[in-house]
Amino acid sequence: MQSNTMQAQTILAFDYGTKSIGVAIGQAITSTARPLKALPARDGIPNWDQLEALLKEWQPDCLVVGLPLDMDGAPLEGITPRAKKFANRLHGRFGVQVELHDERLSTKSARSDLFAQGGYKALTKGNVDSQSAVIILESWFERQYD
Repeated sequence: MQSNTMQAQTILAFDYGTKSIGVAIGQAITSTARPLKALPARDGIPNWDQLEALLKEWQPDCLVVGLPLDMDGAPLEGITPRAKKFANRLHGRFGVQVELHDERLSTKSARSDLFAQGGYKALTKGNVDSQSAVIILESWFERQYD
């Protein structure tokens, strides 16, 4: 995507995790995103049929996968390679453009946002993961159109 062209693109974002994968949908034209239901994962492997149904429903132009890094920007042992593998599998299975995006602090921000909206009751794992995907996608939009 070129940073100076605003297009009506639909983007799906994922906050990869080994037990749950947060999902958000967003529009490039408004640079906004909203959470969708998190997908359960079994040792980091999603139900590919559920993922395919999601892609068919939303018809995204691009997928964004949060890249877990430590505060210094270094890969996190164990989870960073798995997030990259998930991104590669998305591209390989569905042929959709996939971009990785630094997700540092997204979970912390998501917890803070959700707590502000609904207190402790809002802090379920799926809610936090999908809100993290919203933060990942909105920060990706910011980087695209700065």
